[in-house]
Amino acid sequence: MRLIWLQSLCSHKKHMLEIELIADQLNRAFDGEAWHGPALIEILDGIDAGTAASHPIPDAHSIWELVLHIITWERVIGRRLQGEAVIPSDEENFPKVQQPTEAAWVEAQRKLRETHADLIRRVFGVKESQLNDRVPGKDYDLRFMLMGAVQHAAYHGGQIALLKKAQQ
Repeated sequence: MRLIWLQSLCSHKKHMLEIELIADQLNRAFDGEAWHGPALIEILDGIDAGTAASHPIPDAHSIWELVLHIITWERVIGRRLQGEAVIPSDEENFPKVQQPTEAAWVEAQRKLRETHADLIRRVFGVKESQLNDRVPGKDYDLRFMLMGAVQHAAYHGGQIALLKKAQQ
């Protein structure tokens, strides 16, 4: 699900609010029109379940495991925005692929999009004055966490791009 409306909103305003800028950057890293190149969803295009579940680099995560990891962290960030002090377990941080079927891969990608859309809704619920508030249980503020979420999507998108290329 592309959030074109957000990109349109942000590209037509001369001065956008910081929270709008953060949401815009989250969407660019996730959905497209990113400065750095292909966004996460663009990189995932054309990857089948076999490719996603494969481990072409020994001792490295698969594309699918990275997608599940991104889902976990977008959920964690969303919950932290709601005031919860959340720390995922090791199993939650990098979940294992349970059934490497095409249907399960399609569902993982659907959950990724759904989780991202939910995070964006929660970001828009943050007031500018809250960006300096501490993240529950952490020694950094909401602004730092949200900018980290942008970096997280770009970082793992790059990993996925390399894993995809290694299998072509």
